[in-house]
Amino acid sequence: MSYSRVQSKKKSKRKRRWPIVAFAALAVVLVAAVGVYAAIVSGDGDGGEASPPVATATSSALPSDASSPSTTPDSTAEGPAASPVESEQPAQSPDSAPSAEPGDEEEGGGAPAGDGETEQTSPSAEEPAATPDAGTAGDPSDPAPSGASVTLAFVGDILPASTVGKLIEKNGVDYPFKLAKPLLESADIAAGNLEAPITTRGTPAQNKQFVFKGKPEYLKGLKNAGLDVVSLANNHTLDQGWEGLSDTMDALDDIKLKHMGSGADDKEAFEPVYFEHDGLSVAYIGVSNVVPDGTWKAGPDHPGVAETYDTTRAVAAVKKARELANIVVVMVHWGNERADTPKDAQFNVGHTLIDAGADLIIGSHPHVLQGFEAYKGKWIAYSLGNFVFTTKSEYSKTQDTGVLTATCSGDGKCKLKFDPMYAKASQPGPMEPEQAGALLARLNKVSYGASVDSKGRITAK
Repeated sequence: MSYSRVQSKKKSKRKRRWPIVAFAALAVVLVAAVGVYAAIVSGDGDGGEASPPVATATSSALPSDASSPSTTPDSTAEGPAASPVESEQPAQSPDSAPSAEPGDEEEGGGAPAGDGETEQTSPSAEEPAATPDAGTAGDPSDPAPSGASVTLAFVGDILPASTVGKLIEKNGVDYPFKLAKPLLESADIAAGNLEAPITTRGTPAQNKQFVFKGKPEYLKGLKNAGLDVVSLANNHTLDQGWEGLSDTMDALDDIKLKHMGSGADDKEAFEPVYFEHDGLSVAYIGVSNVVPDGTWKAGPDHPGVAETYDTTRAVAAVKKARELANIVVVMVHWGNERADTPKDAQFNVGHTLIDAGADLIIGSHPHVLQGFEAYKGKWIAYSLGNFVFTTKSEYSKTQDTGVLTATCSGDGKCKLKFDPMYAKASQPGPMEPEQAGALLARLNKVSYGASVDSKGRITAK
């Protein structure tokens, strides 16, 4: 399988750099040799001692790859294993047809795509993993600028498909985010969970109740709203097979919207993405503890999503990101749908990732809001629920949503605030004060070692 366009370009650039580096090294050797020879000749001519050769400077520099370790986890790295798997679903049968769209249910069905070629060349086993873009990852061993901080915004599930797609066709790509855009744009970096493949091709997944598919032009709405990065580690990203996922990554690359959590193999899937702001570097990793079928898991020579049923590779990814970034964020797809409280696996995985070095854990998948936890000075948001998703005409707690904002300093300490919203016709917007107060009070009750006050400020108890 081939890597996404951005990853492939990074690899090509590295290959092109080596002739330049070799030529520069040869030039340095020749200059040094001439200097030594000149010094010897000078010493012989005046009868005195030979003067030491003058140090010669060179303007050539090593490529960024040479000075920074790869951020791709090694499949053999050690780490604690997570507890029970999220779901046990039967293997998909190629003879079963995808279900029809269920109307105003929390999840809608996508239309089947036409057949397409899916076989691609596997990446070379000897080829090194992609490293962060130059200038996007700092060295956390260097002291962070005094008073430096970065504001991170997070939202839950985003579904630019199904009935949401119909609303976009009618009202434009900016429609779903119109009321939330000011809050998202006010953050330095904004992230969410992209819950659908974006493609015009693909083979619909079998034995799934809901199968999604969105058009590439729908992504413009996410970009215009201020989103900077999305996780693809979820139970819908392969709804249209590898062909659909590959198209999704390419479509995101085309509009310069970063993504993580999936790839042509496990190296690409577990690879973090990096941002830099105010001298601080932030790493984002995407993993899923909800995988409909074992074949969806990314492997050494197999495309798919970064999974965390076994946390070994996720822990390795966090540890390597910790070496390169001041702040490490892990976005996790986990939990039971429509459950107000986390299940044991969420606690186990969340704590394990923080123990490995993560600063923030941001959860999705339950389609409803769950509480927050302060754990060892770090934070876990167990579920941010739906953000842009299918909605009902009457009230549903699946439409309670909001934007979580984390203001973080260079030491990884973050101050959290949650702004409540309610989604009507798949468009989240600020809640009325009374509704907002009731929602914040509920979140306060279902949080762990943390308090949520009437203004949405989240503090450790």
